[in-house]
Formats: sequence, C-alpha cells, structure tokens
Amino acid sequence: MNFKQVAILLLSGVVGFSCSQRVQHEEAIGDHELELTQYVNQYIGSGGHGHVFVGANVPFGGVQLGPVNLTEGWDWCSGYHITDSTLIGFAHTHLSGTGIGDLGDVLVMPIVGNTKVYKGDPEQPETGYFSYFSHDNEEVKPGYYSVKVDRYDVFAEMTATERVGFHRYTFPASKESKILINLKQGIGWDSPTDTHIRMVNDTIISGYRHSKGWAVDQKLFFTAVLSKPIQSIELFDMNEPVAGNEYTAKAVKALLAFETEQDEVVEMKVAISPVSEENALLNLQEELPHWDFDKVVADANKAWNHELNKLQVEMKEKDELVKFYTALYHTMIAPSVFNDVNGDYRGADGEVRNDQTFTNLTTFSLWDIYRGCSPLYTITQQDRMVDMVASMLKIYEQQGKLPVWHLMGNETNTMPGYSAVPIIVDAYLKGIPMDAELAFEAVKNTAMGDEFGLDKVKELGYIPADDEVENVSKGLEYALSDWSIAQMAKAMGKEEDYEYFSKRGQYYKNYFDPEVGFMRGKVSETEWREPFSPFTSIHMKGDFTEGNSWQYTFLVPQDVEGLIELVGGKEAFVSKLDSLFIVEGDMGEEASNDITGLIGQYAQGNEPSHHVTYMYGYVDQQFKTAEKVRYILEELYANDPDGLSGNEDVGQMSAWLVLSSLGFYPVNPAGGTYVWGSPTVDKAVIHMDNGNTLELKIKNNSPENIYIQNITFDGEPYSSQFLMHEDLVRGGEIIVEMGNLPKK
Repeated sequence: MNFKQVAILLLSGVVGFSCSQRVQHEEAIGDHELELTQYVNQYIGSGGHGHVFVGANVPFGGVQLGPVNLTEGWDWCSGYHITDSTLIGFAHTHLSGTGIGDLGDVLVMPIVGNTKVYKGDPEQPETGYFSYFSHDNEEVKPGYYSVKVDRYDVFAEMTATERVGFHRYTFPASKESKILINLKQGIGWDSPTDTHIRMVNDTIISGYRHSKGWAVDQKLFFTAVLSKPIQSIELFDMNEPVAGNEYTAKAVKALLAFETEQDEVVEMKVAISPVSEENALLNLQEELPHWDFDKVVADANKAWNHELNKLQVEMKEKDELVKFYTALYHTMIAPSVFNDVNGDYRGADGEVRNDQTFTNLTTFSLWDIYRGCSPLYTITQQDRMVDMVASMLKIYEQQGKLPVWHLMGNETNTMPGYSAVPIIVDAYLKGIPMDAELAFEAVKNTAMGDEFGLDKVKELGYIPADDEVENVSKGLEYALSDWSIAQMAKAMGKEEDYEYFSKRGQYYKNYFDPEVGFMRGKVSETEWREPFSPFTSIHMKGDFTEGNSWQYTFLVPQDVEGLIELVGGKEAFVSKLDSLFIVEGDMGEEASNDITGLIGQYAQGNEPSHHVTYMYGYVDQQFKTAEKVRYILEELYANDPDGLSGNEDVGQMSAWLVLSSLGFYPVNPAGGTYVWGSPTVDKAVIHMDNGNTLELKIKNNSPENIYIQNITFDGEPYSSQFLMHEDLVRGGEIIVEMGNLPKK
C-alpha cells in the first residue's frame, strides 16, 4: 500500500464527530480506579534544576508534545523552564529530567500576520516570530496542555496518543493565519543534518527530520493532517524562501496559510515514526482516525488514571498526595515507545526491522533508573518490564553490547558502567519472562568487553587512575554489575561463570585505601593518586562521576556486609555513615552541577547517594534510616516548581519518593530485597500485573510517629528489617505499626 492509498483510507475514515464527557472528580473509571490525575502537578521540577517535561503525552508514549522556550541552556534541557515566558512553538519529542538537552523534533507554531520564520532575539521581538505568554494562561494536566499565544491572540491546545500529537488552535479573524512547521529547531545539542517537507495535498503535509546531537544519528519521519484546507504553502531553506511544494535541505521550514474567522478552530494531527512517512500515516490511521479532540483528552486522562491507580494511597495532606502522584507520573514518561503500529522499528545499527512480539522502547537512562525506578517497575509495570528487557536484548544483538544510555536508536555511552546488567538480572531473578540464555549471553559478553577500562579490570582487577577518567566510579559500577551476573549464573547453574563474576564483584575493594578510609584513584598496586581529598570533585576529568569520595565510598549496594568489614566493622561503619550526613568540605571550583540536595556530603539530588540512607538497616540502626528518610521527603521534595533537589533523571528522583513513601527501598538493586524505612502513606493498595493485590496499612502514622514498631504479613509477625519481593508480589495484607520512639 503506497502513501496515497493510505491517505485515502485515512481521509475516508474521518467523517464522524461525537462529543465526550471528561471523567469527573472522584468518579470511578474501572473496577477499582479513581480519578487520580487531579493530584498530578506537572510544574513540580519545572523550576530549579529539575529539567522535567511539561506538556501532553500518554504513559511511556513516543510523543511528548509540549512548549519550547526561546531561551537555551542547561536548565532548559527539556526545552521549558518555569521562569521563562517565551515561546517558539510546540515540539513532538522531549526528554524529561536529563542533564543534557536533545530532541525537540517537528516544532509547530501558530502565527497570525506577516512575520519572519526566524525564531528571533528575546530583546528584539520584531526580529523573529517568537511570542511571550503568561503562566496564568497556561493549563497543564496529564494528557493535555494549553496556553494563550499572546502575540498572535491564538489559544493553543494539545493532547496525544502514543505516536500522534493532536493540536487545536483557536484563531482570531485574519486573512493571514498560518501554521509554521520548523524542522531546523531542536533542543540542547540537537541540530538538523537533513530535512524534508512536502505538501501531499491541501490537508496533508509529510516529511522527515534527521539530526545530530546527544543521539548522533537520529531519524524521525512525520505526517501531518489538517482539518482545514491549506490555501498556500511557503517553503524556506533556513530562513530564505524557496519555490515549490516540496523541498529537501539541512533545515527546511514551511508556512501553511489560510483565512480564519473570529474564534475559528483549526486542528492538526501530527504522527511520528522512526521508519518512514508512510508508517507515520499508518500510525495516525490506527491511533487517531477521528477528529474528536475532547475524546483524545479523555482517553489520555483515562490511560494515566489506569497507571496511577496501580498505587492507590491515602495520605493526610493533599500536598503529600500531589507529591506522590506527580512523582509516580514522572516515572512513566520514559522509556518511550520507539516503533510503529505495524511492528517496524529502527534498530541500534540503523537497520529497519519488523517484530510484532514486543514493543520496542528507547530513552534508557539506565545508570539512573537501575537504582530504584526499575525495581519499582518490577512491582507496578511487570508487563512493560518484558518489553524493556526485550528491547535491551535487541540492542545487544544489533550493537554487540547492552545499552549504556540509549536514545532514539543511538548509543550515547553516557555515564559509567553497564547498568543494563543489574536491571536484566533483577528482572530475571524476579521471574520477568525473557529469553534467559540470550539474556545471560548479553550480560556476560557486555562485561567481557575492553572499552572504558574493562581491559584493565580483567588484567589487573582495577582501572589505573592515569588510564581512564572517572576510573573509581566505573570500577565500582562494574563490580556491582559483575556481582549481579554472578547471581544470574548461580540461578542458571553456570558454576564457572558464578565463580568468575563473584570474584570480579569483589573488585570494589581494590579502590579502598585503608590508610585514609575512602575509595580513591589507584595508579598502581602500590601507589594512590595524589593529592587526595574526599571532598574534591572534578567534573568529567577526575576519578569520580558527578560526585566525590565521600559519596562513592558507599557505592557497594551489592555487598553491604563486605563494605562494613572493609571499613573496619560495624562500629566504624556506623561512625562513617553518620559522618557522611554532617561533614562539610570544599568540593572545588570544578565540581559537577549535579551534586545537589546536600545533607553534609550526602547528595539526594544525584543518584549515587540514593541507597545510602537505607544502609543503616544493615547495622541494626534502622531508626536512623527513618529519621533521614522523613527529613528528605519533607524538606527536599515539595509541591512547587523547584520541588526537586536535582535533575529528575527520567524517573529515578521520583521513584525514590514513591518507594520511600510506601516505606521501603532496594539498597541492592538486583536482589529482590527491600529495606524498611518510614512510610508516610496511611494506606496503600498495590495492584500488580500478575493479578495480585497487596494492601499496606500503617497504624498510628504521624509526623511524630516515624519509627516502625511492629510488622505483620497476613497476621503473622514479619521482619522489620527487610521486605522480600517474592512476598510483595504474591499479595496479601501488611500492617505496620508506628511509634515515636525507636524500637531497636
């Protein structure tokens, strides 16, 4: 079937229109589902250094349709910051919470009058087309975004399906109403390499945008269908006009023009594909064959409600519910869909494949999410974990190793380690269906590579500090993953592999200097890097990744008992752990901006610290975990645009809040063991994909009663130290009694 035939089928199906009612407040939308989207505040993390996406999408959708500010910079990694009031359009792809900007594909902007297609300079609005807007005229909720475009007096609304962005623009009366399609503009590092636009007929525009940025070779195709016939099209190469209805160049733009009456609505559906314009049109036909905008808003709301209802919690304060459900919402923006409705997808080697046995995913921020977000998925997204693992195994087959930080079919090799390993092993040990032999082949072969210091790990047992930047962080991450491989080998009866990777899992000890009591860079068997300060952090040039020795000395979540012994025993470990939360020192002028949310040297704003508060559970001082977790939840998370203490990091910052609010967190990311903390919910009902339900009831919970006294599971006494995943997923009733004094 060719493009024109698909277009005819599409247009022939778009004849009906029916109004639909939005789901009402507190109305049940399923057997056990409540209206929980009311508690999502997308502005949380849109200020400070949160870098979150603001706009319209569906859970894990391939389209993230939302505004892009004129301003650029580190705090605009998502394209939007709450302090900004400039607008250059609405893009169909965004990242959420990353420390690097990219995407921003297919930027669309409604325009009225004769203006330039250059975006403009903020101090000189007449130099371009950008508009100012007011946050007072902005509405943001799951699956819906709207704003008044002040300069053109246009009311812009948008919603989305998985692969289609739906725009609704209410124009003023004008003979010069236009929609700009800007393929030049991207976010952050993203810049176009090859773009194409063609006018298929007076209501269909198609094209592609190939770009280079964090993802070095991104290919995105699109098809746009308008509800109103286009009277004329103007094409531009960069900002210079060119003739015709079709054009290919590095940075093409198009102005679609028509006359409008006062308050006339013009709608546009934009479908994207990683494969072709034809597939984009197929995605549109399958997912959005009608023009009922309100129905799509309601469907998106329902989809978000369904996912949010997997964790139904009761809390005393509405602000706490908003923090909880916004956090849960933020864990479900990515990994995002990266295939077409017919099963086509673009692989890690650039080749197009078809596979209808799984949904291919992308945006794998694995170094961040392996710590808490992925373990959360094994509870609330068990079915989606199947697709996550399958996607990572396909990437392994196509690029020869598991993904490190995969984005739009591209390996970015961002962050240290091979963090797909603990995620896959954790999923395997928890019974997530997968091709186990292929999975083991993938984790083993990835660990047996030679890049990024692995050759030295295999030869020496450590990475020499003068051979590889961030050597200590890499070595500690490798040891964690190698320990994980050993556990998978043991479960599969691979004794030789178990012994080998168990040994490598102990290599973290090679970075510990007993003379100073810290992990540090090692130059040779007998020499440490000098000078040394446990406070110093040198971003992208030192021995540590976005951190210092104080923080990384505790990055041994796979063997806390071994670390305790290494430090000098239980008493010495407790003393060092206590010191972490109170000690102050100079990190230096070159420290990473990511070291935020500090309590002493503990950094809640960055992932390597996230498990550390829970380590007290291993030394019979769980009450200190309770105290610190409560403080972090109350002081370092807020129902406010600056409500995150660091980058959201594609769900991990929020996953920490979700799990900690429930009262437990995995120190070891690949073991199925959660350490109890201090639950802030009064009640939680966890609905799992396996059909089981766990009820968590917290008695005597209050700001004063932060200490766990007793725990029962189905009426029987249960450990107040650890919660086992196998117990959690079989369901039942857990009752936790709280008090105002520690129970040692």
